[in-house]
Amino acid sequence: MMVSENNISGKKILVVGELLVDIISDENIESLAVASQFSTIQGGSSANLCANLKWLGVEADLVATVGEDNLGIFLINELKAIGLSDRYIHQAPHRQTSVVLVAKNNHRPDFIPYRSADFAIRRVADELIEAADIVHTTAFALSREPARRNIMTALAKAHQMGKSISIDWNFAPSIWQDDDGKEVLKKILKLNPLLKVSVDDLERFVGQSFSVEESVEWLDRLDAAAICLTCGKHGVWYKSNKLSWKYKNAIPVETVRGVTGAGDAFWSGFLSAFIQEKPMDECINKGLEVARLKIEKPYPLYKK
Repeated sequence: MMVSENNISGKKILVVGELLVDIISDENIESLAVASQFSTIQGGSSANLCANLKWLGVEADLVATVGEDNLGIFLINELKAIGLSDRYIHQAPHRQTSVVLVAKNNHRPDFIPYRSADFAIRRVADELIEAADIVHTTAFALSREPARRNIMTALAKAHQMGKSISIDWNFAPSIWQDDDGKEVLKKILKLNPLLKVSVDDLERFVGQSFSVEESVEWLDRLDAAAICLTCGKHGVWYKSNKLSWKYKNAIPVETVRGVTGAGDAFWSGFLSAFIQEKPMDECINKGLEVARLKIEKPYPLYKK
């Protein structure tokens, strides 16, 4: 296992969001209807990003909630094994650790969430926010109460303290249920965030099929410190501080071993460069490099 021991920037990222169990099909399949064998791994976009940051040499803490059960213990042990602290992982009585079933494939993985503990995130301590330089969360984490209220409060406090806000808008209607998420995103945009969204995320959020050009046009209306539109094997469109959009190709991959987690890998690479105050182009290059590394591995970057 490769774990970085050095803090490359002398700064810290606080991640507030989902820690859950991913139960992933062993073979590439089109849907869960034909799945037969699965493997159990630590998952959750927020937790994966935090683990990737640690692997990349960035000091990071995770605030999350799991159930008071053996799956929760499994997740805590996994975090500790890769060098992350479990100090801010709450084990909630009377809740079950959240689980997501995933059908692995090279396109759009089919998934079914079974949620309980992950959205029971508690109030984030002011001293944790104060100690961070960037506070990150996800649309998944913001989809349910009380997590939404407590995370939004933490983001607002971080913004008031002059911290950077980071959001992976990994929106899915099945996660948000009857809420379209628009009011939540509107509030986050007032905090001048670093915004990452994929073409698929945006289609699900807007509720219609978009070309890449239409996606860029839609996002151009938003005010944010930076916007990254990830397009899978077709690269990334990005802009910062109301400047013009730029495009970079994805780095060629020798063998596709697993696309699940590639978006988290990209954003962890981006943030690892951003926190070192690298230019936007270098942040994108780092993100693409880390995403390529993940796609070429069937397991998380911080494993083996």
